[in-house]
Amino acid sequence: MDQPKNKRYGMVIDLDKCTGCGACMVACMAENNIPFRDDDTDKLLSVSWMHVYRLSNGKPFPQAEECFLPRPCQHCEGEHGHSPCVSVCPATATDYDMHTGIVSQIYTRCFGCRYCMAACPYHVRQFNWWDPVWPEGMERALNPDVSVRMRGVVEKCSFCYSRYQTALNRAYVEGRRELAEEEYQTACAQACPAGAIVFGDLNNPRHRVHRIVQPDLAHGGRPRNPKAFRLLERLGTHPKVYYLTGRDWVRRAGDNEVQKS
Repeated sequence: MDQPKNKRYGMVIDLDKCTGCGACMVACMAENNIPFRDDDTDKLLSVSWMHVYRLSNGKPFPQAEECFLPRPCQHCEGEHGHSPCVSVCPATATDYDMHTGIVSQIYTRCFGCRYCMAACPYHVRQFNWWDPVWPEGMERALNPDVSVRMRGVVEKCSFCYSRYQTALNRAYVEGRRELAEEEYQTACAQACPAGAIVFGDLNNPRHRVHRIVQPDLAHGGRPRNPKAFRLLERLGTHPKVYYLTGRDWVRRAGDNEVQKS
C-alpha cells in the first residue's frame, strides 16, 4: 500500500481508559506557555488549549456512569479542505496546512475579531483578555520554541507544532526526509499516564493511530473501527481527533443528542 504524500496528523483518545486526571491539561500548559491567573475561578477569562469534560449518563445509582472527555482542537478539514474557523478569518491569521492537516494560528496577524471563535462548533479557541504575567522566576521555565501570546489575540491547540518543526530540523541535519512515528508526539500524548491518547499520521498505515481508527480516506476520514467516533460528526467538519468507547450513551453525548423527557 502506497503512503499518501501529504500527512494528516491526528489523534485518537480512548475514553474507556481516560481517568480524568488532567495530566494532559498540565502538560499542554507547560509545553505551550499558557498563562494562568491569580484567580482562575472565572473560566470565561481563563485560557486552556486542552479541556477535560465530565459526562454523565443521567441515571441514578446503581445505573449511574461517568466518562471523562479530553477536548483539544479538532483540526477540522471540512468538506473542501478548510475548517470553519479558516473560512471566516478576515486576517488569514489561521490556516489549514495541506501538507500536515494541522490548523495553524498566526498570532501576529490576529486582531481579535473572534469570528473564528463564533464559527468553531467545538469551542476550542480561547481569547486572551490580558497580557500574561509570570510569577518571579517562572519566566526561566518557559518553552523557548513557543511564542508567548499578547492580549487581544485568539489562541488554540496546535498539535505542539513546534515539536514537528524541531523533528524536521533534526531529520534534515541527519539527511532524512521522513519522520519516525515517535519523533513527533504531542505533550498530552506523552504525559497521559493511562496511555489513552495516541498521536500520529492518519495517512500512514504503519502508525498506531491509523491502525486503531482505520480511517476511510475516500470519505473524509470516517472511521471503520466500530468503537471510534468523532464529535458532532453530522456537521461534516471532518475532525482529525477520534474517540474510542464501547458505551453507546457516550457516543450519543458526543453527537449532542437531546434527551427526550
